[in-house]
Amino acid sequence: MAGLKAIKLKIRSTDKTRKVTKAMEAVSAAKMRKAQQRAIAGRAYARAAVSILSRLSGSKELANHPLVRGGGAFQESASQPAGRRGDGFETDSSAAKAALYIVITSDKGLAGALNSAVLRAALADIEGSGVPKEGVSVIAIGKKANEFFSMRGYAITHYYPNTEDVTSEILQSLLEEAAAAYGAGAVGRVSVIYQNFISTFEQRPTTRRIFPLSLEELQKVVSDITPARGVFAQPQGSDAPDIYTIEPSESDIMNAILPKLAGIFLYHALLEAQASEHSARMVSMKSASDKAGEMKHALTLQFNKARQAAITREVSEITGGMEAMAA
Repeated sequence: MAGLKAIKLKIRSTDKTRKVTKAMEAVSAAKMRKAQQRAIAGRAYARAAVSILSRLSGSKELANHPLVRGGGAFQESASQPAGRRGDGFETDSSAAKAALYIVITSDKGLAGALNSAVLRAALADIEGSGVPKEGVSVIAIGKKANEFFSMRGYAITHYYPNTEDVTSEILQSLLEEAAAAYGAGAVGRVSVIYQNFISTFEQRPTTRRIFPLSLEELQKVVSDITPARGVFAQPQGSDAPDIYTIEPSESDIMNAILPKLAGIFLYHALLEAQASEHSARMVSMKSASDKAGEMKHALTLQFNKARQAAITREVSEITGGMEAMAA
């Protein structure tokens, strides 16, 4: 009977766990739909930003701007300067001396491999960049990223909780810090690493370079975020570079528009990360609920078999006792 009691307690515990995971699944599903709508709606702004940058890419002022200098997509492809590689980064030590990473994870767990995939992608990019550990600085968005890099001795310049509402204050602070670090030459590269939302059941860790701004890199972003089908699908046309006469000053226009264009993509990365988080957590909780249901069913069968065995044993003992008395 002690075994029956233990099995019954396991059944009750499993059932309570299943109720919790079902509730968490419902909450994540509601948040996921809202985050998906925001992320998909924001894709049009990212596409428009690339269109603007493409039209301005023929300007010499753009190519020489501090936030763009080093981006190979804006240079003349036929005559690359001697000190540059094909990807647009300078080959001297000044450009590779330091790098700033904006890593976006969640504050909470229970989301499957969502955070671990982003953190592995960040470590792989850091190790492959050739930048020494002391030259790497991290802006952690989310508790998981902050704990991960802090434990490994990386410099955390700022930590922001990954809240559901992406406020303009946080976005502006992120953008100002990244632009100031790159514009002043403190870092040679600024990258953002996040989970790109593909579908409810698929999220992909993505690494994108913010600074130096590169038309080629931003076009890759748009190709990733544009749905192939559906109401948000649009033709993949590219605007040919044009040369404009800009008034009152090209430098004033570039100083105003380039940070805003970079901010659009940073904002988009935050939206995609949130949609991915809620989708992954909903799928994870659904899987946990299904497993709990299967375990409850298996324990119920085990309980019934044990109870039937106990009843059979008691009947056999009664029958044996009656036969012994009759003899």
